[in-house]
Amino acid sequence: MKTLLLKWLACLALVLLLAGCGDKTVLFSGLAENDANDIIAELNQHQIAAQKLIEKSGISVAVDAENIERSVKILDSAGLPRKARTNLGEVFQKSGVISSPMEERARYIYALSQEVESTLAQIDGVVVARVHVVLPERLAPGEPVQPASASVFIKYHNNLDPDSIEPRIRQMVATSIPGLAGKSDKDLAIVFVPAQTYEDRIEVVQMGPFQLSPASYSTVKWIFSLLAIVVLAAVGLTLFRPGRKLRLGKAKNAAAAGEK
Repeated sequence: MKTLLLKWLACLALVLLLAGCGDKTVLFSGLAENDANDIIAELNQHQIAAQKLIEKSGISVAVDAENIERSVKILDSAGLPRKARTNLGEVFQKSGVISSPMEERARYIYALSQEVESTLAQIDGVVVARVHVVLPERLAPGEPVQPASASVFIKYHNNLDPDSIEPRIRQMVATSIPGLAGKSDKDLAIVFVPAQTYEDRIEVVQMGPFQLSPASYSTVKWIFSLLAIVVLAAVGLTLFRPGRKLRLGKAKNAAAAGEK
């Protein structure tokens, strides 16, 4: 009986532990090491525990299923994970395929915009940076050359001041793209859009005189569950230990003899 009780309690403890540890949902997969670390650091600031999983295709980040909605909103507000960009070396890799002049031009424009976007993304406070480039081009023989132009889209956090950073962005983009140096504002448009700030409203769980967040409440709940298992085990061992069983048998015999 004692062995049966211990097996039952062990199974119950295992079920509770598996229920507490197995409720994970993959948030992103195929990430680079830096992106995964940035995501985990951002979620930790909002008291969301994230787990990093190493896989063949990259790194995955998993969180508790109950935190999926909050995690997505938090990371979207922070601009994470960052968009993967291609540099000039990757676009113009050596291959045996001969490209047409139009294909080479398109690849060059794409690579140039990617390089400028990558540089703009390094500015503190920039969440998303997009650059659209138009290089000088003669559409048909005898027609005038279409001038170069570019448009820049910047989504930024509150810690970035658009008025102070715009002249430097304008100068950097104008000197990075052929044909834009010295052009007027109409040829180089820069648009700043403030990023939507996510207000992390954490639901508070009332537990007697204490107020706990859902993550803390979940931890406390499993601690109390394990304590309950320990108490049940202690009570079971007390009730079914051999000495007590022997005393109970003697008491029953004595009661039967007294009745006779």
